[in-house]
Amino acid sequence: MLVFNAVGDVGPDRENPAECFALARSALAQSDIGFCQLECNLTGRGSRMPQARHTHRALPLAARAMKEAGFSVVSFAGNHCMDWGLEGFRDTIDNLQSAGLAVVGVGNTIRQARTPVIMEVKGVRVAFLAYSSILPEAYWAEEERAGCVPMRAHTLYEQIETDQPGTPARIHTWAHQGDLEAMVDDIRQARLQAHMVMVSMHWGIHFIPAVLADYQREVAHAAIDAGAEMVLGHHPHILKGIEFHRGKPIFYSLSNFAMDLRMTPEHAASKGFREIQALSPGWIPNTESLYNFPPDSRMTGIVQATLDKTGLVGLVFKPAFINDNAQAEILLPGDERFEKIAHYLQWCCDEEALDTEIEPGRDGLRLTQR
Repeated sequence: MLVFNAVGDVGPDRENPAECFALARSALAQSDIGFCQLECNLTGRGSRMPQARHTHRALPLAARAMKEAGFSVVSFAGNHCMDWGLEGFRDTIDNLQSAGLAVVGVGNTIRQARTPVIMEVKGVRVAFLAYSSILPEAYWAEEERAGCVPMRAHTLYEQIETDQPGTPARIHTWAHQGDLEAMVDDIRQARLQAHMVMVSMHWGIHFIPAVLADYQREVAHAAIDAGAEMVLGHHPHILKGIEFHRGKPIFYSLSNFAMDLRMTPEHAASKGFREIQALSPGWIPNTESLYNFPPDSRMTGIVQATLDKTGLVGLVFKPAFINDNAQAEILLPGDERFEKIAHYLQWCCDEEALDTEIEPGRDGLRLTQR
């Protein structure tokens, strides 16, 4: 039996990246396998790609800090993997692997990117696969192009009041069938090599509380139906709801965990930032803080699962709260922030009609299917 920890987005931007994990180190260390999503390049090289949005380069020594904090598997499949071109992309993978971290969801070809990472601990083999639906142009891998594994989706805007030009539309999304079929095949093949498969998804609607896109449920359910033990979602930078499908958990967004985000007055006044800022009420940037995200982004946590050869045998969510120094502090029962996160997660589930009950316990939040 082994303990598996998973968190959301990690993106250090400081001289001593180990500081990012200072308040959560003891909790992160309580695992045999630790997982996170990397949101930046670990390199001093490369040129910023013109299609990259807000981005930074972290020091290569951040890889060692992540390893020492308790992580062992890192997904780099996301909308920042190619921000600094092929040099930055390859440097990041090399630096992670040199620190003893396994990297999933990326490669020099699509075949390489689809190759699962398989970890064996205490006789239990766990396979990892990672995908991204958030895809700047040319960030996804192809037969002869480096990048991440795509899980694309289509969008249709349906005018609700056809006689009222300019009124809001109903938004429909559905999965790219080729990508969906490839993911299902990946999971089935990985399942032949391991006792269970964990699927990481970089997807969803950022900053808008609770709301899920249609394609997310389609993809998540297909992953579980194909044999995945758990789906770990990230990208929205806030917590979102949790669903059980066939008894298997789907975490639609694990929020940030160790995300440094500096803000200059120029960027805070830019049109691009103001458009994103409007998505989340109460988002006020602070140029003196390392953490410039909306208020809801302060809430985060650690998924802690107990696994054996049969699969998931125990599950808890350990709430955490992110301070102005972008550090996640693990919370204990009795802390009002602990209760706030419990209520927030339950609200997210209820808003999207997800059948999950969130109950505070001594060691975190208990998650059960209604």
